[in-house]
Amino acid sequence: MGGQWSQLFPPKPHFTEKDLPSIAGRVFVVTGGYSGVGLELARILYRHHGRVYIAGRSETKAREAIDDIIRSATANTGSGCEENVGSLKFLHLDLSDLQTIKPAVQAFQSKEARLDVLFNNAGVAQPPLGSLSAQGHDLQIATNCLGPFLLTQLLHPLLQTTAREFPESSVRVVWLSSQAVDLISPKNGFSVQDIQGNPSSSSPMDPGLGYVISKLGNWYMSSEFARRYENDKIISVAANPGSGNTNLFRYSWWLPYLAWPVMYKAELLANTILFAGLSGDITDSKNGCYVVPWGRINETPRQDLVDAIRPTTEGGLGKATEFWDYCEEATRDYM
Repeated sequence: MGGQWSQLFPPKPHFTEKDLPSIAGRVFVVTGGYSGVGLELARILYRHHGRVYIAGRSETKAREAIDDIIRSATANTGSGCEENVGSLKFLHLDLSDLQTIKPAVQAFQSKEARLDVLFNNAGVAQPPLGSLSAQGHDLQIATNCLGPFLLTQLLHPLLQTTAREFPESSVRVVWLSSQAVDLISPKNGFSVQDIQGNPSSSSPMDPGLGYVISKLGNWYMSSEFARRYENDKIISVAANPGSGNTNLFRYSWWLPYLAWPVMYKAELLANTILFAGLSGDITDSKNGCYVVPWGRINETPRQDLVDAIRPTTEGGLGKATEFWDYCEEATRDYM
């Protein structure tokens, strides 16, 4: 419980934007980058000369966020000179609709020849019972897992190319998980049967359970990506950013009030994601690691979950491999 307690009440961050290496000219995709943690992350990357793509469904919200980021950067620097900052662009995709993802990747690749870090930040938490995606999947599994899986797979070749040309350990995929994984995941994690047993609104998945499964699914995918592509020099990191009163909880508005002692500002949560994506502490030997608030590698994760993730060939339960295969099959027609 000590490790979980320190995630609820973390020590001060030791890696903030003041500690960033030079990111001038580097290219970043931040899904859900127009609100909450994603917005604060995009703000930091822009201030430090990064080329930032804010990916999401709403162009209106993205444009508002871009204007806000530019205004705040101008106010802080006292200059409107574009040489003092990076660039911000909107990339349209809807993670709950697999049909939108390949066109988004094609649009991105028409503009950029590199991708340094993909931040799979966007997500949904506890929507109304029976909520489904455009393809009829549970909305949380679709938005938090299937969409990011497909996006990452389609961008994988570009990540490979970038990793061959630039310093080791600098090209990364960051998958946002949650402390709910540590606190309330069932013993030994979940199996694909737990998802397939709720295929439609006639047998809807409990929203609380669906959220935990989807967030553990992010850890599954992060670990499996690291294992499958270990020779590509792409670092895969899962991260619990910490708890914050953000738009993630729009369907459970009461939760921030109930858990107010452990609800922190989005700016603080962004430090966790910044560490996962850019800290030099995460090297090839740490590929597949799990990061906790406010930017620390979790050295004592739940052993039963580690066993669930480990492949059967290594004495584990192989549930991450099983989930990867499920995601691969569910997105095959949209590759």
